[in-house]
Amino acid sequence: MFAADTGSIAGAGTEPPRDCPRCPRLVAFRQQWRAVEPEWHNAPVPSFGDADARLLIVGLAPGLRGANRTGRPFTGDYAGDLLYSTLIDYGFAEGRFEARPDDSLRLIDTRITNAVRCVPPENKPTTDEMKTCRPFLHATIAGMKRVQAIVALGKIAHDQVLAAHGERLSRHKFAHGAVHQIGTSRLYDSYHCSRYNTNTGVLTPAMFHAVFAAVKAHLE
Repeated sequence: MFAADTGSIAGAGTEPPRDCPRCPRLVAFRQQWRAVEPEWHNAPVPSFGDADARLLIVGLAPGLRGANRTGRPFTGDYAGDLLYSTLIDYGFAEGRFEARPDDSLRLIDTRITNAVRCVPPENKPTTDEMKTCRPFLHATIAGMKRVQAIVALGKIAHDQVLAAHGERLSRHKFAHGAVHQIGTSRLYDSYHCSRYNTNTGVLTPAMFHAVFAAVKAHLE
């Protein structure tokens, strides 16, 4: 077990309940979209993959028309296309990714979660929302007894992983491709695999692949 800033929720499990009431703004947004799209997931998105995996991937929050719609992290939007194809290429997943939760995709020695489990307006959670949701990230990491590598997709995910471990942010600066030793695990930084980042050239597939090549080499 690691020491951590677990925020304001005592005894949180790894997953918030479907009608988690803890962030009023996110609750209101969720209720709005339940009325508009009653067939969508429109609830906290649970982690995907086994708790005994050695690799954990941490994103920011569910996308409105991606995971918030489908109920599986990075499923239904462009970010998932790049993420899951990369995981398949490096042996962290198998099957066929078809951007729906009932496809044949299966993760191998990998788990995927988000720092904030509910979709936020404009994909921008507030500082308070991140802190309120952090105990679920802490519990997820703490429950992964074999975890050796954590990939943070973006600076916010990087910061939340550090905060969940009780680490000072100033000691571990975010940079694409950077690697940090956090307790018994290595934290690997990557720019987020969003359409904006890839369209603008901030992140190329080669840059993204390099992160997972380093992870694979570490775990072999």
